[in-house]
Amino acid sequence: MLHSIWCAVNRISRSGEVVGEKQKISVYEAFRAASYGGAYAYHEEEEKGTLETWKRADMIILDRNPFLVDPSEIKDIKVVETIKDGVSVYREGE
Repeated sequence: MLHSIWCAVNRISRSGEVVGEKQKISVYEAFRAASYGGAYAYHEEEEKGTLETWKRADMIILDRNPFLVDPSEIKDIKVVETIKDGVSVYREGE
């Protein structure tokens, strides 16, 4: 998913050209589309897609903050941990 977010933010083709400069979206918009947008598409926005007290605790922990790195580095960010329904199901190095 981080690669898809990188694509939406940077709009760079495999040959390295920017395709659709005016169609780039912000990092925030890309993450919102990947989280809330996905939940909304499956009619699950009442239980998934945003971090709220009553919703399922599905999230990832990243090794860098995608909102602070250069947008070209988003695809290189590593997932350190994956949490599903409040339980760690993946942790880097385990």
